[in-house]
Amino acid sequence: MQLISYSLIRKYIISLCIITSFTEAHSRPSHHRQTCVVKPSRDGSDDSPAIVNAFERCGENGRVIFLNETYNVHKVMNTSGLSNVEVDLHGTLLWGTNISYFLNNSLPMGYQNQSTAWIFGGRNIHFRGHGYGTFDGNGQVWYDFINGRSNYPRRPHQVTFWETHDSVFEGLRFVQSQMWTMTLIHSSNTLLENIYVKSVSTNPKISTVNTDGADTIYADNITFKNWQVTNGDDGISPKANSTNISVYNSTFIGGSGLALGSIGQYDGVFETIENFTAVDCSFENTIHALYVKTWTGDRVGYPPNGGGGGIGYIKNIHVLNTTLTSVRLPFSITQCTSFSALEGNCSSSKFQVKDITIRNMYGTADEDPVSLLQCSAEAPCRNIELDDTSFDIRLANGTMEKGYNCGNVVGVVGFNCTGTTCNKASPDGTC
Repeated sequence: MQLISYSLIRKYIISLCIITSFTEAHSRPSHHRQTCVVKPSRDGSDDSPAIVNAFERCGENGRVIFLNETYNVHKVMNTSGLSNVEVDLHGTLLWGTNISYFLNNSLPMGYQNQSTAWIFGGRNIHFRGHGYGTFDGNGQVWYDFINGRSNYPRRPHQVTFWETHDSVFEGLRFVQSQMWTMTLIHSSNTLLENIYVKSVSTNPKISTVNTDGADTIYADNITFKNWQVTNGDDGISPKANSTNISVYNSTFIGGSGLALGSIGQYDGVFETIENFTAVDCSFENTIHALYVKTWTGDRVGYPPNGGGGGIGYIKNIHVLNTTLTSVRLPFSITQCTSFSALEGNCSSSKFQVKDITIRNMYGTADEDPVSLLQCSAEAPCRNIELDDTSFDIRLANGTMEKGYNCGNVVGVVGFNCTGTTCNKASPDGTC
């Protein structure tokens, strides 16, 4: 039996207490709330004005109810600054397919020159989907249009939770997102529980690149619990200045798995990812369970597809009790991210990666090694603990996986480096 440190147990208990307090605070019955029931057009015309109007009228100390019908969303929406509001989504929000309109009108979301179809946020929000309330981004038209091009300018995220605090989102379905499914930015103390995400292409020749399940930016104390994500990119990805991010009891199918970053994209800008925990998560046919990606130390181009030269750190990362099914490379660090995934100087980043612990990892992988740690010579990775004695990872033929490839790692714990890295840029942390 592996012993878990007191500090980690304490953090896990605190996180559970936070989840409990969120649930209790937002599960009390509504009394004397002004209620707005959004009525759909039912003729395919745009329902976004009615949706925005409902939040304008009932977005403070009120309740907004969507019926078990389809709402057509043909325009961008901004319903931020809400306060003490309950939202019940019983139907489907179906985004329109006018690519030209959304490319010209998507709303800036405040990072990487990215934009979004809906800015939603406020304080003390309880958004319930009851297990079937659905966001449908009509993503296939975007996948066909993009045709594998990464971070296409003005391609909208499905929803951005902006300045969202002390809130709960539960029982929601997000399917066929246009790009990133959701971003939590400038947000804190928020629980997202029992969430289903699926963005897949009906054309096997067309990828669903950039369909992240969730990203956090300038965010603190965000908890993801009981998620299922099937997509073509990162499952959940803390990015710049994300602290105290937790993922519990979640399943990731396809895609890249959990991603810390990318980060270090802005030349000379100090950013961090700190105190990330993932417990009891499963990965099926993903590239990784967890990977860390920072930009090189050399700026080439500008975000979203270019950049580099950022400084800061990633530290205090704990991944426990992980189940793998046909995962390609369970754990990876790459500090080689460069312009449009071109060849970058893997030794130039001054961004520090340290204090990572992975214990109790079981299941199957497609090939050796267990990990590829491609760290920068300018800022070697430090204190990486991979508890090999608690791993049981096997190849398809039943052979135990034992390889650990390392470059510029100082202070390994629980394993021995058995090989070297490929020392070249890779968008997904593999060779």
